[in-house]
Amino acid sequence: MGQQNVCYNQTMKVAVGSKNPTKIDAVRQAFTVVFPDETWEVIGIEVESGVSNQPMHDRISIRGARNRAKRSMKELKADFGVGLEGGLHKIGKNWFDSGWIVIRDKKGREGIGSSVKLPAPLQVMILINQGKELGEVIDIVFKADNAKQKEGNFGLMTKNAITRTSGYRDGVIAALSRFVHPHLFE
Repeated sequence: MGQQNVCYNQTMKVAVGSKNPTKIDAVRQAFTVVFPDETWEVIGIEVESGVSNQPMHDRISIRGARNRAKRSMKELKADFGVGLEGGLHKIGKNWFDSGWIVIRDKKGREGIGSSVKLPAPLQVMILINQGKELGEVIDIVFKADNAKQKEGNFGLMTKNAITRTSGYRDGVIAALSRFVHPHLFE
C-alpha cells in the first residue's frame, strides 16, 4: 500500500483551543510546513480544557488537549480542531515539562503528538508543589514577564534553542502525521 497524497483544494479552517499567540503561531507553521500547497485559516479561541490549570500527568494533559480540540472545532465550526496542553510528568525520580497536542477533524479522526520532554529542575518543582502553575513559576525563577506568551519554559531553559513556538510546532507536526498518512491508521 503506497502513500496517498492528501489534498484539500480549498481554504481550510483550523480552530486552536487557545488565544496564546505562541500556540497559534506553532499551529500555523506546522500546517503550512506539512501541507504547503493548501491555504489555512488558523484562528485561536479560548475554550476550557476541563483539567486542572497545572496538569501533573501526561494522561491529564492529553485529555485537556483533546477537550480543547473538540470544543474549539465545535465553537468555530472548523475543519480541524487543535488542542495544546502543557503539563508535567514524573518519570522515576525526575519531573519533565512537555506539551501534548491533539488534532481532530470533522470525521472524528484524531492525531496525537508531543513536544520534547524538558527536565524540570528541583527549584521549579518546589514552587509547583506550593500550588503555582508553571507559567507563573518560570516568571518567578527567571524574573520574566508573562513568558508563557513568549519564549516559555522551553526557551528560557535552552537559551531559545527550543522556543515554546518551535517545541509546539514540532508536536503539531507529529500529530499531523495521522492526516498525512491516513491509510496507515485505518
